[in-house]
Amino acid sequence: MNFSKFFDNPIAKTKITSADVKMPEKMLGYFLGPFCALISNATFGSYLNRYYSDILGWTDAARFGAFSALLPMVSVIFIIIGNLFVGRLLDKTRTSQGKARPYLLLSAPLVLIAIVTLFIVPKDTAPMLQMIWIAVSYNLYYAVSYPFYYTAHSSLVALSTRNSNDRGLLATLSNASAVASVGIGASILIPMLLNDFLFVPKADGGIDAVSSYNNWKIAMVVLCATTLIGIFIEYYFTRERITEESMKMEAEEKQVSMAEQIKACMGNSYWWIIILYFLLFQFGGLVKNGSMTYYCTWMFEGIAPGTAQGLLGAIGGIPTAIGMVLAWPIANKLGKQRSVVLGLIISVIGGLVSFLNVHNFIIVCIGIILKGIGSIPAMYVTLALLSDVLDHLEAKNGFRSDGFTMSVYGAIMVGMTGLGSGVINLLLSSAGYDAGLAAQPDSVNTMLVICYLAIELACYAIIVVLMSFLKVEKYIEEDHKTILENQKAAVLAAGGEWVDPAERLRREQEEAEQMAAKNNLK
Repeated sequence: MNFSKFFDNPIAKTKITSADVKMPEKMLGYFLGPFCALISNATFGSYLNRYYSDILGWTDAARFGAFSALLPMVSVIFIIIGNLFVGRLLDKTRTSQGKARPYLLLSAPLVLIAIVTLFIVPKDTAPMLQMIWIAVSYNLYYAVSYPFYYTAHSSLVALSTRNSNDRGLLATLSNASAVASVGIGASILIPMLLNDFLFVPKADGGIDAVSSYNNWKIAMVVLCATTLIGIFIEYYFTRERITEESMKMEAEEKQVSMAEQIKACMGNSYWWIIILYFLLFQFGGLVKNGSMTYYCTWMFEGIAPGTAQGLLGAIGGIPTAIGMVLAWPIANKLGKQRSVVLGLIISVIGGLVSFLNVHNFIIVCIGIILKGIGSIPAMYVTLALLSDVLDHLEAKNGFRSDGFTMSVYGAIMVGMTGLGSGVINLLLSSAGYDAGLAAQPDSVNTMLVICYLAIELACYAIIVVLMSFLKVEKYIEEDHKTILENQKAAVLAAGGEWVDPAERLRREQEEAEQMAAKNNLK
């Protein structure tokens, strides 16, 4: 795809001109922008499945059959294809504003259209028509529009800078934005302030589906506006310094096929470990988050569902908030991989506390807090570890594998939403879940314990074993030296003049500052 001329236009240029990563880029490009852009997806991760089940009734086996379980799972295939397609587009794209950032802008109208279609499902019509609409709108969001945003968004940390400390902090902030969008938006504000608005309770129990359906349309408008603002902030306050390295060298950039990238990635054990980490961590977290609203509605005694979920989200968010400050210092002290492993061991042990009494709000909260404390490094620094793996592959193979890797990463982060929802729906439907009942049978309660408490802990235990073998950090200095040597050799072989990338960035910053000073004098 060639639309590079548009991005040469001043209106499309990044606001970041500094050679080094500075505060505006950190707080606006990697935290505030993504936080706003991810609010809608965080909301869908926690509430879309319940919207379908409690308002549209798609767990009613008599009307929809196995549709609620099959759609999210089958859609994973299309989500993977969508992410691979976008990843390949990124590989082929070169503009003055990078190869990933342009797709942030492209994603804006696509995401807005998809959000609207999710919540204008014809309610009073035949089940077959509803199923077709849901299937199309679901895949329009998760398999088409969201991959354009998320693949680009998730590529930015690895493309931002070679500086390991700066990249680690950007990874922390980027992950913090995602965690905050779930913790603050989906787990605290919505349940405490909007639960009875989005899921209007009837006087005699159950949900008023008609009123709830209409209220979700109002929420849809707010989510669209917030998402659009966030995407624009993220676009204008980020910069792809790594992409600029290859574009501005006086040597022809090697075109690498997807097949070559796949071979390079799949032949490296570190790549497999970090990818399996993201798969397990995301799956466990999404099953937990997706079942949280059900758990708070049916499992706790003597506390309103919205209050329970809001308090649980707020209390569970305490480690998240602390982690924004402590994650990177801890990783610097212990190393990224070691901090993740030790932290998740604490999570597994602490999370077992919740099983002492799964109906007691306080005991469950204690277990959630202990689990959250241990997961701090895993939440925030693993994107930096992925960047280290990508640099290691570049040093080893002579080319970057961002396109394929971030396609897989995006497919995992998006596709696991569907797989998680499918697992929840399958378990609830098989257990006899009925939103119209005043209380759920014991079989449903058991399934909720498995979904909300057990699955994530099992995933954490497996990750501890896997991550014990990820030793890529010991190669960081050697890899960066090899990459620079390879770049220098390519430039000199092409008859060009070698300029160290850091020196080039410094010169560009000086030119930008001089230009800004001249403009201020006019």
